[in-house]
Amino acid sequence: MAEFDLAVIGAGAAGLSVTAVAAQLGLRVVLIERDRMGGDCLNTGCVPSKALLAAAHAARAARAAHALGLRIGEPEIDWAAVQAHVHGVIAAIAPMDSVARFTALGAEVLHGAARFAAPDTLAVALPEGARRLTARRIVIAAGGRAAIPALPGLGAVGFLTHATIFTVTPRPAHLLILGGGPIGLEMAQAHAALGCRVTLVQRRAIAPHDDPELADGLRQALLADGVALLEHTTVAAVEPGPTLVLADGRRIAGSHLLVATGRTPNLEDLDLAAGGVQATARGIATDAGLRSLSNRRVFAAGDIADPQRGTPGNTGPRHFTHVGSYHAGIVVRRALFRLPAKLDYAALPRVTYTDPELAQVGMTEAEARAAGHTRLRILRWPLADNDRAQAERRTDGLVKIVATAKGRVLGAGILAPHAGEMVGAWTLAISQRIGLATLAGMIVPYPTRAEAARRAAGGFFTARLFSAATRRLVRWLARLP
Repeated sequence: MAEFDLAVIGAGAAGLSVTAVAAQLGLRVVLIERDRMGGDCLNTGCVPSKALLAAAHAARAARAAHALGLRIGEPEIDWAAVQAHVHGVIAAIAPMDSVARFTALGAEVLHGAARFAAPDTLAVALPEGARRLTARRIVIAAGGRAAIPALPGLGAVGFLTHATIFTVTPRPAHLLILGGGPIGLEMAQAHAALGCRVTLVQRRAIAPHDDPELADGLRQALLADGVALLEHTTVAAVEPGPTLVLADGRRIAGSHLLVATGRTPNLEDLDLAAGGVQATARGIATDAGLRSLSNRRVFAAGDIADPQRGTPGNTGPRHFTHVGSYHAGIVVRRALFRLPAKLDYAALPRVTYTDPELAQVGMTEAEARAAGHTRLRILRWPLADNDRAQAERRTDGLVKIVATAKGRVLGAGILAPHAGEMVGAWTLAISQRIGLATLAGMIVPYPTRAEAARRAAGGFFTARLFSAATRRLVRWLARLP
């Protein structure tokens, strides 16, 4: 008989969620984490980055207050206090992810590195010595780490990643950033707003997985904040300094270098061969229900999962905390309740938390056309035509809806302050196939930026409403008693 009903490797968003449910259902569950409880999201990702961005947004708001008739002046940045704020936020949230909480729920928590010893057996390296344990089901939620490009000279330079940038002191004088995805863009704007000189180098356009029309608005905001953007630029090597040597021969020297060029799964130390677990360079190979293709006892969730087939939806990045939580729900239904469940990314939202935020759900216009949708309706509503945006003197932004000719929503993109709070309605619309007629008829509080989304949906019916046929009908109806 197996020692545990369920063994979970990794205490990030996916692993914690699966463990919490299993423990509260009374199963014998063990959670194994080799580093800090909470994983990347709590310690080096979502939480510290958003805390740093909160300080940056406050500094930006102070500088822009003159537009509202206030004279505040240039804010004084206390870098040590900003860092204390960031780590204070982590400390405030940490108890929810703590060993004490999960032990109280009924799970056994082991602090050590796990690897497979057999298809149903894990060997855990603990401070007090090695331990072997068996489990009926094993969930691999070991996450990922920063992917480091093979650039000549990079290894000899003390570069930063998302895991180390929140401990830098003193404040960077000139931060160089490799990568124009969400991490690179968020850290570029945050540090620029907090008084750092910032240069971002991206081999393609910034925000490459988002709608280019919305990315252009974000580009203008970053430039206005003083971020130097070098797009479609290749780095040939890195020299001490750090100094970036570009393919065209230019050299850019800085005080610090942040590498934000993507993520790679933590596969190497798991000894997957001993567990009979198949993997690719992108992670554990699973079916659409996150079950291993080669070991039916094993499931994978979060950044380390690589579903091989049957996962409809957009092709953009999926390394998000909310994806890990979504994966956990799939694993719980399949591994614990033995119910059918499979992934569907058609309504997967993503947000870049710059200011303005760039939120996207479903297909972009380019993705819809690539998927074979030829008769599209593209609906737009600029924030300049929104009364709340005008009242706050924040008119930069756009709502863009991608729909079929019959009014089914395929995708939505929003560039606006707090766009991440606005995109939820469109996630629901796509997942539940709610048509534009329903969305256009929704009662939205005035004045809010959410009105812009409703107005965009209403644009689908404008031409028909004011057509010659409708005008003739209304004139005829007006003659009736």
